[in-house]
Parts: sequence; C-alpha cells; structure tokens
Amino acid sequence: MDRRQLAEFLQSRRARVQPGDVGLPAGTRRRTPGLRREEAARLAGISVDYYTRLEQARGPRPSRQVLSALARALRLSDDERAHLYHLVGELPAPPTGPSPDVPAGILHLLDRLDDTPAYVIDVKYEILAWNPMAAALLGDPTTWPPGRRNMVWNMFGSELSAIALADPQSSAFADECVAELRAAAAQYPRDPGIHGLIARLRAASPEFVRRWEQLRVYVRRGSTTKQVRHPVIGELTLECEVLDVAGHGQRLIVYTAAPGSPSAEALKLLGVVGTQWPSEHLA
Repeated sequence: MDRRQLAEFLQSRRARVQPGDVGLPAGTRRRTPGLRREEAARLAGISVDYYTRLEQARGPRPSRQVLSALARALRLSDDERAHLYHLVGELPAPPTGPSPDVPAGILHLLDRLDDTPAYVIDVKYEILAWNPMAAALLGDPTTWPPGRRNMVWNMFGSELSAIALADPQSSAFADECVAELRAAAAQYPRDPGIHGLIARLRAASPEFVRRWEQLRVYVRRGSTTKQVRHPVIGELTLECEVLDVAGHGQRLIVYTAAPGSPSAEALKLLGVVGTQWPSEHLA
C-alpha cells in the first residue's frame, strides 16, 4: 500500500468535487477548493478522524467497502476508481452499474447545442439529461410521471405500446433496445436498476418477452438516419449520432439535419414549438 500516493490522490479528488455537485451548500468561508474533509468523510460514511489520517498518509489499509464508499463520495470515474484500488494493493471489482450522474462537461455541451436536439441516456435507456431543443422535438420529460423516463419501458409498457410497435421503424428500434438491454445486463450483473427494469417488462409485456427470448445482443454505435414525426411540423429526416460517454455507461444522442434541407428548416422552428413526448420515435 502506497500511503503517500493514496493521500495525494484523495486530496486531489476531494478538491475537484464542488459542494453543489453532491447537494451541499457552498457556504462563504471555504479556504480551499472542493469539499471539506468532514464533508467527504460524511459522504463516504466513515469518521472524520479516519479520513483525515488517510489524507495524512498515516491511516490503516482501507477495506474494499471503504474504498467503494470513497470512490462513490468523491465521484470517481471507473479509471480513477481502479487507480484507487491499485494504490491500496487491491484488484478493483467491476462497476456495479451505469452512473446516474452526467459529467459536467456533457451538461455544458448540451447547453451549448442551442440549435441541435441532444439528450443523454444510460445503458438501460434511462433519460438522464436533455436540452431545450430535444424537449421541443421529442417532448418535455419533466412532465412525465415518476419512473417513466425510460425509453424501453415506454416502448413496451405504456398505453402507446401497441401503436408504437406497429410502426416498422419503431419495431426495429424495439429489437435494438431489447438486445442492448441484454448486453447491459451482462455488463452490469449486479445493477438493481437494470434487472428491476427487465423484471417489470417481463411481467407487463408479452411482446417484450418474445423478443427477449430471442437472445439477441447488440450495442449501437455511430450514426443512423431516423424519421421523426412531429405533431406540429410533420416528418423530419434526421441523422442520429450516438456518442459514448466513456467510463459512465452513458451515451449522448444528437440529432442533425442536412444543411439546406426541409428538415434543417423545420429544426429552426422548434425553439417556439411545444410537443408531447412521442416515445415511439425516440432513438
């Protein structure tokens, strides 16, 4: 165990986390950037004295349980989490599930894409973040009931499922969703969110069960062309770019249109157009 490097690493990661990132008030008397030691200790569920000794390179060897808690409290990426374990002489366990927290840089990017619909999903198709253009094109997810911001559930478990699955493009997308969900379940075998969603879908949708039992596995990459039917401006032909958010189990989805095309002109109108969320069109 390299106590000095462990201490330096913990200090640097603590300084990076802002109080607002973890739901704490910023206050006015902070002499150092990031979290205070007592805040990091409380978030990790360990004593302040224990955490302080770790940062002073005089603490005991942390258990795997403590390492996991520290990684969670300090919002470490998968690579940083592995490094933390290696500093202590432990082999890191695989991540238990996709991160629910969208990186700040991705959120800033969403804000900058003021003329381009974009949103973030995790590997189980949970919608985590979106920009105003995505809400204008596909609907505002803040109006959804709790627990309904999942595209796979809306494909198979909502009242619109039969209509959505009757459309060939939507049916093909449903096949991809099921195949990707199977891949996600294997990638994160201990994630309760993924396996809870699968259990709900199996109980609610014979159509999901039929496709699930085909045992297809698929991970979507790159770009595809999508036809999106908007209830006000009609049908748009859009390029759907799928960009991996490395180390988080998330993807950034971006819609663009060919310059000068009718779809590009239609996108310009979306800033002032509202819509309901047509989940069968999401991809």
